[in-house]
Amino acid sequence: MTWRSPLALLRDAVLSQKAREKELRSLVSNLPFEGLGKSKQPNRFFKPNAIKTNKYTPLFFIPMNLYEQFHRLANVYFVGLAILNFIPVVNAFQPEVALIPICVIMFLTALKDGWEDFRRYQSDKKLNNMPCLIYSRAAKHYIERRWKDVRVGDFVKVVCNETVPADLLLLHTSDPNNVCHIETSNLDGETNLKQRNALPGLCTSLNVKRFLTFSRNREKPDKEKTGAGIESLLLRGCTVRNTEHAIGFVVYAGHETKSMLNNNGPRYKRSKLERRLNVDVFFCVLLLFIMCLIGSLGHYLWLKNLSDVPSFLVSDSKGHLDSPSLSSFYMFFTMIILLQILIPISLYVSVELVKIGQIFFILTDVDLYDEETDSRVQCRSLNITEDLGQIEYIFSDKTGTLTENKMVFRRCSIMGKDYPHKENANHLALLEETESEENVIFSQSSLSSQASRFDEDSSPVDTHRHGSRHRSKMAVNRQSSMAFSSPLETQVIPDEKLLQQISRSERSSSGISDPYMDFFLALAICNSVVVSMATTQRQRSLSVLAKRTGSFWKVFDSPKQNGSSTSAHKRSDDANGVQPRALDPMTLSARPAAASGDVCYEAESPDEAALVYAAKTYGFTLLARTPNSVTVRVPSGEELVFEVLDTLAFDSNRKRMSVLVRHPITGEYVLYTKGADYAIMELLGTPYAGDGQQKKIAADTQYHLDCYAKDGLRTLCITKKIVSSREYQSWLADRKKALAAIDGREELMMASAVQLETELTMLGATGIEDRLQESVPDTITALREAGIKVWVLTGDKPETALNIGYACRLLEEGDLVINMTSVVFQVTCVSILDCTLEEVRRYHEDPRNVDTTQKISLMIDGDTLAIALSPDLQDRFLELAKRCRSVLCCRVTPLQKSRVVKLVRDKLKVMTLAVGDGANDVNMIQVADVGIGISGQEGMQAVMASDFAITRFKHLKKLLLVHGHWCHTRLANMIIYFFYKNAAYVNLLFWYQFYCGFSGTAMIDYWLMIFFNLFFTSTPPIMFGIMDKDVSAEMLMGVPELYRTGQGSGEYNFRTFWISMLDAFYQSLVCFFVPYLAYQGSDVDIFTFGTPLNTSSLFIILLHLGIEIKSWTVVHWIIMLGSVALYFIVTLAYSAICVTCNPPSNPYWILQNQMADPMFYLICIISTVVFVIKNQKKVSNVIMLPLQIFCWGFFNSFFFCIFLNFYSTLFAFLIFVFFMLKKHLHTRVSSYQKNTGDQKL
Repeated sequence: MTWRSPLALLRDAVLSQKAREKELRSLVSNLPFEGLGKSKQPNRFFKPNAIKTNKYTPLFFIPMNLYEQFHRLANVYFVGLAILNFIPVVNAFQPEVALIPICVIMFLTALKDGWEDFRRYQSDKKLNNMPCLIYSRAAKHYIERRWKDVRVGDFVKVVCNETVPADLLLLHTSDPNNVCHIETSNLDGETNLKQRNALPGLCTSLNVKRFLTFSRNREKPDKEKTGAGIESLLLRGCTVRNTEHAIGFVVYAGHETKSMLNNNGPRYKRSKLERRLNVDVFFCVLLLFIMCLIGSLGHYLWLKNLSDVPSFLVSDSKGHLDSPSLSSFYMFFTMIILLQILIPISLYVSVELVKIGQIFFILTDVDLYDEETDSRVQCRSLNITEDLGQIEYIFSDKTGTLTENKMVFRRCSIMGKDYPHKENANHLALLEETESEENVIFSQSSLSSQASRFDEDSSPVDTHRHGSRHRSKMAVNRQSSMAFSSPLETQVIPDEKLLQQISRSERSSSGISDPYMDFFLALAICNSVVVSMATTQRQRSLSVLAKRTGSFWKVFDSPKQNGSSTSAHKRSDDANGVQPRALDPMTLSARPAAASGDVCYEAESPDEAALVYAAKTYGFTLLARTPNSVTVRVPSGEELVFEVLDTLAFDSNRKRMSVLVRHPITGEYVLYTKGADYAIMELLGTPYAGDGQQKKIAADTQYHLDCYAKDGLRTLCITKKIVSSREYQSWLADRKKALAAIDGREELMMASAVQLETELTMLGATGIEDRLQESVPDTITALREAGIKVWVLTGDKPETALNIGYACRLLEEGDLVINMTSVVFQVTCVSILDCTLEEVRRYHEDPRNVDTTQKISLMIDGDTLAIALSPDLQDRFLELAKRCRSVLCCRVTPLQKSRVVKLVRDKLKVMTLAVGDGANDVNMIQVADVGIGISGQEGMQAVMASDFAITRFKHLKKLLLVHGHWCHTRLANMIIYFFYKNAAYVNLLFWYQFYCGFSGTAMIDYWLMIFFNLFFTSTPPIMFGIMDKDVSAEMLMGVPELYRTGQGSGEYNFRTFWISMLDAFYQSLVCFFVPYLAYQGSDVDIFTFGTPLNTSSLFIILLHLGIEIKSWTVVHWIIMLGSVALYFIVTLAYSAICVTCNPPSNPYWILQNQMADPMFYLICIISTVVFVIKNQKKVSNVIMLPLQIFCWGFFNSFFFCIFLNFYSTLFAFLIFVFFMLKKHLHTRVSSYQKNTGDQKL
């Protein structure tokens, strides 16, 4: 390796950064520089293809992990206290002991982080060493290398069913039309095929010298620039399908590829309970500061009141003692070290363990398992499970979320005449009855970037069918290989009148120019459907294995076939002229896939497939599709090959898709357009120019569209336009400029599309049914009874949305529906809001309506919503919306969906949940407090962006009402118990300071103090947080109102926190003063006093948890009894073997002596009885019954007054303890003599 100066390395680093930051990337082929050193490579400034997602290395793991862990303030706090304990003047106990708890916590965290990072390292290593083919100039053919060897500027060959190693600019494919099909399931979960085209403008005879430089555009030999967009880019992680091989030029590699740039790691959401927890930890810190301040002040006063210097105060080397003020200052830090366990160090780890256990029970819930798709609920976010129990607002998509996204062709309108397809409706009803016997083989589809999402933005979801488990699994397995449709969607019974009309049109003199013929030609042509054979499997062809390495020159010198002839007869004679683009490479030389009638369509959305199958029913069969042509067989049997001049793809702004073709018979330029009615009607030319007949057709079609929408059907308008040759040439020039543009390319392409889509002629409209999912109305009803407000945000037109709203019980017949649609002016919107709010306020102010709820619902469209979301109207809109039972937003965009969710979340300060199934729901899902994705048939974008994933909307009911309630109550009660446990224990040390001169002395051995929180009392609350059930699942499902207990502040709030802290103070008083009064005046040593105190505190703390447990199981019994047994075993062993573990104190044989003394048992029983009687109203579990009976029978004569008043109960017990223990110890005390070498009270 050549040595380079640090200055040269710094220079290269700066140049690399500048090269990567340039908007325009200029690339040079690596072939002429093959074999040269790295410093002479032209593309050396760009990142290599090797990726590294792990954070640590073996050498720097410890310092880097410590750095990461010290980002948590809790770790810094406890490490700081441990270090502080090493200072002699402030240490409370052995310095090494103070490090043990935090070291254990950080060690376990480091193990977890190391294991996760090691798994990432293994994944990176496997990925970087995957094989690929790179062209070598020296070898003059492709050689096998590794992914990590790929560099920007290389030529890479990808064969069928292999994964693309880097972002490639597609130059050539084995397909005659230079088309490559890819599958993006590794990126977004979509299994449908997408088409990519080789860079246009390249000659097949170009040699390597022509491929030396690239930018975002490419110059032809005549210096004309050719643009390159996403349609010519193969992204890293995609899989090549149904194409023998593809050759590309590496433009982005490694961490600069799109897939790696989008991989930002998991999103972190903080739950509402966690935010509350952090506030209470701050209160604990404040409480600790006050207690330490009291200890410091008490130590100062104690030293001030000493008449002479006691012998136990040790002076320094010069014989001087610290002043009381300085000693009290030191004592403040000593008290912090002593009382530090008031801050629960193990709470955060316990919370994580509890959440993992809760997620396990959610994942294993059989009711959340979908047998048809063989899938279950997914928990993609581990830290917000408890938020499921506090949801107040749900924002739901409609298509694919409330509905099945199973598109069924129901009716159509052509030239102003409605064709209801009654026979088809009867056939569909029959299929629905026998659907459970059908095989489920509908494909998963993809992004909404193409056509036919006009009535609503794309919203993919699973096809929900009923069938046997065996057949369902077969169908799911086949989804990854081919795309099909079920009989419900493919079998359309034609309308008799429409069939007769088509027959007449076919025999008429107008022939193919008849509007009825044009209508079905538009259905067959204006889409992005790929034709495939039902038997084609996505598997590697044998020929590919034999051709892994081929000549670079042969690839680019191979001749292409012309695929854009305008002659229909020539195309019918030339079998190679029309090739089905989704065929396996072994069948590329065959005739079109549909020639035999065994044709299947892979659509990017199910409604596209439904329209193509409807056209096929009437004899207009889509046979093949290439980038330059579409082959359609008409009812006469003739195959027409339409030359595709351009495709204006669907986008969310235009809400339409257009295909410009040359008619094979007339030679006319024909533009077929389909889209949403409101986007199409304003583009019609002739109907509003004075032509009475065309105007009537448009009016009748609009009437039919409204009727379809009222029936809940998704509607599309179909139009046609004849483009003159002159207009086409003018438009083509602008289009080419837009395609070749670098800056503002998208805007220019949008403008060119809008320029052509004018003066359209109405052909007709279609109505497609999208049925509701199973149990959607019951689920919405239950959610509303649970106090959750449901909003539906959809892109459908108002009539369709209103129909679905009533069908799913979002709206009810008795509701007053406020209609805020078609509002254009802000003044009108303000007037409606003010008037409605005034009526609502007047209703609530009426004394007759005190105990009633006004049934108000709101329906608003996207245009009105844009006005209502303006800053000056937001508050009024929210004031009205929060008084409504439900809100229905129609014609809204994905951006508006996210804005609505964010506005409600931030302004109303409520917990929000968003549920959707498609790419248009991603923003909404990410903005909400809890995002739920529905894994559907059009990809996994929503699932990949969500916190939880389900397969059916009905699963939301149990996920929230049962698991959400359980997760919240369990975790809330566990956190409250943790604060109580630590506060009760640390106060024992605090009360002792009043009797030891606030000297920071502990009456419990330091090791036992550590073991108390680390082992003896750590597992029971964790199991309590995982397994406790305050209410059964059946009760929660049957009484949804129980869910309301978790809404708002929930069970864990300011009040419950401070009540538990006061309870801890009281119980620490009982636990401390019972042994104190028992041993008062005796000469027992410090650990003899502390051991029964420690034991009784264990019983009380565990007994408190036993009272809180609502449903006892065998696991609870084992853990609780095991904790007690572990305490005695460890303490007995420690007392037996530890002679001088904690000098100068001596814990040797302490517990053994205590267990031989009846006083030990009496103290433990009395302390526990006081606790039990104080909490006797809560004691309803079987575990407490024997103890209550025993205690009541034993102390009946003394404690009858305990049921009258709490304070009198405490006083009576203290009197009883005092006199009983005084009498018992009198003889022992008088016989003892003082021994100054012993530690005494």
